[in-house]
Amino acid sequence: MENRKRETFSSGIAVFFATLGSAVGLGNIWKFPYLTGANGGGAFVFTYLICILLVGMPVMISEFYIGRKTRKNAVGAFKELKAKPFWKSIGFMGVISSFLIMFFYSSVAGWVYSYVFKTLKGDFAVLASQSMEQAAATVSQQFDAAVGGPVSPFVWQVIVMAVVSIIIIAGVRKGIERITKTLLPLLFVLIIICGIRALTLDGAVPGLKFLFQPDFSKLSPSVILAALGLAFFKLSLGMGTMITYSSYFTEEDNLFVTSAKVAISDTIVSLLAGIAIFPVVFTFGMEPAAGTGLLFKTIPLVFSKIPFGNLLLTAFFFLTSIAATTAMLSLLEVPVAYFIEEKEMSRNKAVLLTSGIILLIGILTVHPKSIFGNVVIAGKGFFDLFDFISSNILMPIGGLLISIFVGYIANREDTENELSNHGTLNNRGMTKTYLNILRYVTPALLIIVFLNCIGIIKL
Repeated sequence: MENRKRETFSSGIAVFFATLGSAVGLGNIWKFPYLTGANGGGAFVFTYLICILLVGMPVMISEFYIGRKTRKNAVGAFKELKAKPFWKSIGFMGVISSFLIMFFYSSVAGWVYSYVFKTLKGDFAVLASQSMEQAAATVSQQFDAAVGGPVSPFVWQVIVMAVVSIIIIAGVRKGIERITKTLLPLLFVLIIICGIRALTLDGAVPGLKFLFQPDFSKLSPSVILAALGLAFFKLSLGMGTMITYSSYFTEEDNLFVTSAKVAISDTIVSLLAGIAIFPVVFTFGMEPAAGTGLLFKTIPLVFSKIPFGNLLLTAFFFLTSIAATTAMLSLLEVPVAYFIEEKEMSRNKAVLLTSGIILLIGILTVHPKSIFGNVVIAGKGFFDLFDFISSNILMPIGGLLISIFVGYIANREDTENELSNHGTLNNRGMTKTYLNILRYVTPALLIIVFLNCIGIIKL
C-alpha cells in the first residue's frame, strides 16, 4: 500500500476550482452578504480582506505547504514531517471536525436538494396567485415538511450522501476535479443571471446600498471580530481540507497565487449572491437578517412575485446545491484520504465506511424526528452541538496549531524551498513577510477568535 500511486490534480485551473469549491458553501449565499450589509457594507468588506491577509491566507498557505510537501492525508502529513506525536493531533482534529460538520451539513444540503425538486415540480407556482399572508403560510408549511417531516429529511440526506460518495469514489481527477471544473463555472453563470434579474427590481438601489455603501461608523471591535472569524471559517481552514486537497496539487502550482485567487474569488461569489438576494428582499420589505430562513422561507416567497420567478427560483436553489455539494466533497475527502493511507483501505471501502458513519449518526441525531433529535446536551441539540464543537473549538485550535507548527517548528529552509517551488519562483521577500505574519500576528488573532467563540471574551 505504501507504493500506491497517488493521484494529483491535472492542472493549475483544476487546483483553483477544487480549492475554491471547498471554500464556497452555503454561508456564501446568505451569511457573508448579510454580515456585510449589517456591518458597514464596503467598510466591512475592506476589513474582511485585511483579516484575510492576516489570518485566512497565512493559515491557508501553511496548510498548502504541509499538504503538498508531504503528499499525505491530514494525519499522515505530520508523520511524514517527522513531527512529534502531539502535532499529529492537528490532523486528527481535522478528521473529527469533518465528521462533525458532515453530520449536520449533509442534512441542510438535503433541504437544498429537496427544494430543487420542489421548484422543478412547481410546488411554489401557487404562490403567485396567493396573498402575501397566504403565500407566507404556504412557504412555512413547505419548509416545515422539508425539515421536520417523518420521512423526507432522511431520504434527502441519503440522496445527498449518495451523490457526494459517487463523486469521491470516482477519485481525484475523474471525481473531484471533473465535478468542480464543471459546476463552479455553472455556479458563476447562474448567480450572475439571478443578479441581473434582481437589479431590474424596485428594491435594487436600497439593496445595493445595504450591501456596498461604506459606513465606517459601524466599524467597532465586535464588527472587526466578526470579520476576523469569517476570514478564518469561510475558507475551510483548520479542518484538514486544505491539507488534503493541497496534497493533490501539482509541483508547478504557486501556493501564494492560488491562496490569493481562492480568497478573492470566494469573496466575489459571496458578493454576487448578495446582489442576487438583497434587491429582491428590499423590494418586498423582507428582513435581511433572516439567516437560513432567508434561503428557505423568504426567497421562494419573493421570487414567486416576479416574472419568470419559478425559473429563477429553480436556478437559485440549483446554484445553492452546487455550493453545498462542492463544499461536502472536500469535507468527505479528509476522512476518506485518512482511511485509505493510514488504514490501507481501498477508496471504495473508505468512502462507504465514512458515508455510512455520517449517515448513521446524522440520521439518528440531527433531525427533529430523529431518535435522539430532542436530546439536549449543555443546552444544545445535537445539530447545534456538532456545529459548536467543530466551528468554535476544533477549527480555531487547529488553525492556531498549524500557524505555530509552520511558523516555529517546521524546518525554515524546507518551508522556503516548497513555497518557491524548489527555487523556480523568485518570492523570497513574500515568503519572509508571510512567515513574519504567521509567527507574530496570526496566532494572536486566532487566540482572540477562539476566546470569543467559547465566550471568554465578548467585544
